[in-house]
Amino acid sequence: MKVNVLFSPIIADELYFTGKTTVVIDVLRASSTIITALVNGAKEIVPVGTIEFAVKVSGGMFGGQTLLGGERNTKKIEGFALGNSPLEYEKRVVNGKSIVFYTTNGTKAISKAKFSENLFVCSFLNLRSVAKHLVSLNKNVEIICAGRNNFFSLEDTVCAGKLISEIISLKDDIELNDSVSASLALNDKYGTNILKMLKECDHGKLLSENGFEDDIEFCAQINIYDGIPFYTNGVLKLISDIS
Repeated sequence: MKVNVLFSPIIADELYFTGKTTVVIDVLRASSTIITALVNGAKEIVPVGTIEFAVKVSGGMFGGQTLLGGERNTKKIEGFALGNSPLEYEKRVVNGKSIVFYTTNGTKAISKAKFSENLFVCSFLNLRSVAKHLVSLNKNVEIICAGRNNFFSLEDTVCAGKLISEIISLKDDIELNDSVSASLALNDKYGTNILKMLKECDHGKLLSENGFEDDIEFCAQINIYDGIPFYTNGVLKLISDIS
């Protein structure tokens, strides 16, 4: 089983992912929000690459059962019902709803990998479940760190390293390359105190400056959910909800 880490979505084009098993990580905050929304009963998440497409798609769906969610540069987009805080996606708000979702980094990374045979979303919140599922598939894995505006982000790479560490604990014949070794090394250095790392990384500082300290604390939790978002037919659903 080979694992590869892409430190930014810009490294590969869409066709690179054709037929592959891919995991997208955007700890702050898209991955964490997607997982939370689905666990709290959202029918599906429709990830989109532009705000304009989000508005267009939502207009063609069932009005009362569709919500527009997402952010641009950390802030909720004007006219959208929800931002990109996982704390907004409570059961009473999202249960049974389809959510058209746009974020600066995360949904773009998901859209980039849309031709994957298997496409999952991971954060610290559901890391162990994703690792177990990847081991059960026993396929080579591409991990995309969504990063920040196409640049490297520490938090996504640490999460990738922790995911790989979990995979290695379950399966001992993992082929390591330089990207995996770097991710594991960063997890060894920063992964013992996730909250501290998230507060001190570039994106964490930006979120704190904009009043999202509670989001950072929420996203720092490890393995609080078993749900695994899976991309199928243009939407994200929990694996358990796919018939």
